[in-house]
Amino acid sequence: MTFDSSPVQSIVFDNRQIFLKRDDLLHPDFSGNKARKLHYFLQNDFPNIHKIVSYGSAQSNAMYSLSVLAKMKGWEFEYYVDHVAEYLKENPHGNYEGALKNGMKIHVGRVPPIPTNKNILLIEEGGRQKEAEYGIRLLAQEIVDWQKENNIDELNIFLPSGTGTTALFLSKTFIGIGGTRPTVYTCPCVGDESYLKKQFLELESDEKFHPTVLTLEKKHHFGKLYKENYKIWLKLQQQTGVEFDLLYDPLGWRVLLAHPEVLSKPILYIHQGGVLGNESMLPRYQRKYD
Repeated sequence: MTFDSSPVQSIVFDNRQIFLKRDDLLHPDFSGNKARKLHYFLQNDFPNIHKIVSYGSAQSNAMYSLSVLAKMKGWEFEYYVDHVAEYLKENPHGNYEGALKNGMKIHVGRVPPIPTNKNILLIEEGGRQKEAEYGIRLLAQEIVDWQKENNIDELNIFLPSGTGTTALFLSKTFIGIGGTRPTVYTCPCVGDESYLKKQFLELESDEKFHPTVLTLEKKHHFGKLYKENYKIWLKLQQQTGVEFDLLYDPLGWRVLLAHPEVLSKPILYIHQGGVLGNESMLPRYQRKYD
C-alpha cells in the first residue's frame, strides 16, 4: 500500500499567509502522521507476524490505524489502556468504536507484556519507534521538492507533538540533507518540554538532530478542555474552511502564534490528521462551552 504526495494549500489565518501540508488527506484510515509512521509496516511483508500489541489512550488515533493495519494483514490486535470512561463503554464512538469493529481486543488496567514471541509485533504508544523514520523521510522529501518548486529559500516548519516522533525524524532528515534546509519547530501537547525531550532521546541520542521546542508560559494539561483551544479551533474552521484535530492542533496554533519570530519566514504547518477523534472531543466542548 502506498500513499500519494499530500497537497500543500495556502491559507490566510489572522491576516497571515501560512502554507498547510494536508497530510490529513492521505487516507481515511491512515490519516496524517499515522500514515507516515506506519508506512514501513504497510509497505513490507511480515510472514512470521500474527499479532500486534500496543498501548495508549482509549481514543488514540494510532489505536484506530493499528486496528486497520491488523485487519488488512490478517493479524490479531491487542491494545492496553489505563482505563475506559464509563460513558465510552456504554456509548462506543470515534476511534474506540472503529477499532473495536476492526477486531481489537482491549485490556483495561494492565501493563502490556514485552513480547518474547517473534511472531508478535510490539508497536510503541503513538507509533514511536525507529521504523517510523522510513515514512517520515518520504514526507521530508515531499517538503524539499515543494520548497524547490516554489523557489522558497528559507522555510520554517511547525507541527504539534505527542511523542514527538514525526518532528524528530523530520528534523533529523533535514539536517542530514545539509545546505539551506527547513527548520523544524514543535510544541509538547502530552507532557512538558522535558517530557518531550526525553521522548526525542529515546529515538535519537544526538541532540543536534532534535527539533526546536516552543511552549506557552501557562502549563497545559493533555486532554483537559480549554476555552482558548475551542475558540481557536472554531476560528480556524471559519477563516480557512479546514477542520483540525481538537486535541493537538489548537495548542499547536496557539503556540505558533505566540512566537512571531517563527512566522518571520515562510511557514509550513503540517496537518497531521486525527480528526476522527473530534467525534468524541467536540461533544465534550459543546457541553461545556457552546
